[in-house]
Amino acid sequence: MDIQNLYSQFQSSNGVSIDSRSIKKDEIFFSIKGENFDGNNFALDALNRGAKLSIVDDPKLKNENDKIIFVENSLKELQNLSRYNRSKFDVKVIGLTGSNGKTTTKNLICNILSQKYNTVCTYGNLNNHIGVPLTLLNIKPETEIAVIEMGANHIGEIENLCQICMPDIGLITNFGSAHLEGFGDLKGVIKGKTEIYRYLIKNYGHIIINNDDSIQKEECKTDLYSSFGKDKSSDFVFEYTKELDKLVLLNDNYRFSCKIYGTYNFPNIASAISIGRFLDLDSDQIQTGLTKFQTEENRSEVLQYQGNTIYLDAYNANPTSMIAAINNFNKDIKDNKMIILGDMLELGDFSKDEHEKIIDRLYKMDFEFVYLVGKNFSSINISDSRFKKFNDTEQLIRGLDLTKIKNKSILIKGSRSIGLEKLIN
Repeated sequence: MDIQNLYSQFQSSNGVSIDSRSIKKDEIFFSIKGENFDGNNFALDALNRGAKLSIVDDPKLKNENDKIIFVENSLKELQNLSRYNRSKFDVKVIGLTGSNGKTTTKNLICNILSQKYNTVCTYGNLNNHIGVPLTLLNIKPETEIAVIEMGANHIGEIENLCQICMPDIGLITNFGSAHLEGFGDLKGVIKGKTEIYRYLIKNYGHIIINNDDSIQKEECKTDLYSSFGKDKSSDFVFEYTKELDKLVLLNDNYRFSCKIYGTYNFPNIASAISIGRFLDLDSDQIQTGLTKFQTEENRSEVLQYQGNTIYLDAYNANPTSMIAAINNFNKDIKDNKMIILGDMLELGDFSKDEHEKIIDRLYKMDFEFVYLVGKNFSSINISDSRFKKFNDTEQLIRGLDLTKIKNKSILIKGSRSIGLEKLIN
């Protein structure tokens, strides 16, 4: 089936799905292969559950059912369909990537732009070669702006995602020591993330850069850009201050505020405000978007329990975000503070060294207790009596009576698969 015919089928469908368990009537099922599953095995089940068509790439299913469409590669077909859908509408696409803060920044941008425009954005953090196409297929005739988060763990991935979503505007949140196993080192991270710059430069798109980030300034080799930051030469100049539970940004004689934890979020908020300014929103519209912003579960959440204030950031962790969280917490909280950290993953040969650097930093800080969770942290020799090590979250739960912890400020930070959010219950 050629792309025009598939698109015609898509237009008369109720959308697409890659999960046969949650398929809705008249959706098109794409049988995607993963590490531990093959969607082809569920193609017939999807039809039995009401799917309009099942797109498969297993030759064994070729003549199994008249509603089964055989293609060479189901994932490529999904990507091609999404690119075709994106190209059919006069929609402005904003692409963003970076080592840290992508999802927070994406949500800030969406909250702001939706005050004026019909906006579609990446759901959750579905930011890979499957998630990006699924978002693009949500673009409808009435859509004016699509905000697409793009994640990557190796060279070439951002370039591929740009070819699919064809951004008109792009930004990078930052460069950090993330996914070193795939990128090799920080130079690899920079090379991989700046693929979005090179795409936009080649296609005459517009780049938004953080003028306080020397790497972004150096890598943005075009005149088609706008800058933001504390640097007075920026197109959008900001002053950053913290007031109680809010971050406050002064720009163009207007006081913007956002209820979000962590001063490391200042550039994320500033970039979202700058995009709002660039796309002609007034200050009140931008502030309304910031007021409506809510952190996602397990990301920079501040929770109260038994007199404890818990700063939960257990969705992801890499050396850059871990250090930022620790420094911010140590600076903000003066007394009765403890910290629970989980392993940082996907660091390859850098893993032992990066975990040791975190320990060395913690030695110099005045935490009452430091609980370390995961095999990487547990492998490090530690003599400080404040430190306790656990192989996994379950061992920590069994080994400590967490209900006796009261009137403390507690930072919880770790990679998603460590599951530190289980401690909250």
